[in-house]
Amino acid sequence: MSDFVDVSDLSDDTRAALRRHIISLADTKRFMGIRYSDWLLGAPTLETCIAASSMAQDEWGHARLLYAMLKDLGEDPTAVEHDRADDEFANVSALDEPLPDWAAVIAAMVLVDGAITAALESFAEGRFESATSRGPKMILEEEFHRSLGDAWYRRLADSTSEEARDLLAAATRSMLSVTLAWLGAADSEARALVEAGIIGDPKAAVDSYRERVGPLVALAGIELDEVQPAQEWDSRRGRAPGQPDADSCERVRGDRNRALFVE
Repeated sequence: MSDFVDVSDLSDDTRAALRRHIISLADTKRFMGIRYSDWLLGAPTLETCIAASSMAQDEWGHARLLYAMLKDLGEDPTAVEHDRADDEFANVSALDEPLPDWAAVIAAMVLVDGAITAALESFAEGRFESATSRGPKMILEEEFHRSLGDAWYRRLADSTSEEARDLLAAATRSMLSVTLAWLGAADSEARALVEAGIIGDPKAAVDSYRERVGPLVALAGIELDEVQPAQEWDSRRGRAPGQPDADSCERVRGDRNRALFVE
């Protein structure tokens, strides 16, 4: 007998929490892809431009897989992908604005992309069948992002350029608290998913995340144990308050190419 949850047996509140979780992961993947795509021509080397292109494709492909999970809840993902208002997006708020420099891209690669992977691991180990079947492939494909991000983070932290070191530290500080809050969400919606066995304990995910990224951010002069999760919280979307910039929302929805969509 399968140990997977039967979505039809979930309470309305737990179904709503699962929907929020799926959309939050998918939106964060989609915006992560946008931020990588911004650097297809601006990364420091040809190799990193190619890597940015590859990672953008990974994130958009993963987002599509995640949005498709909404079908298990009886919802057509198309409207969620293409018809929402700017203030309905549920991505990690660290991706709301374009990343201003390569140091910020690397900080996001390590901190935000790393948090997405930690959240996916927790989701893939739970009792929601679509996550357990699709999650491992996404997690495996994230290994390249992790290795590239870690290498570049060390390179910038050890740079002879004071500007590079300062930019990396500033980007890290700006992203950490909201990312910790997102990964470690412990509101009623998150608790409902834990109780249903759909995700693991968010505290365990945060502890694992802190253990992994702590030694890296220490290279930038930041003690991770001293960084606390952001306190402001929008439980409707499962993220910090605010919304992405309008231009990025248009790109994520595909507004400018809507006439070219082929069904």
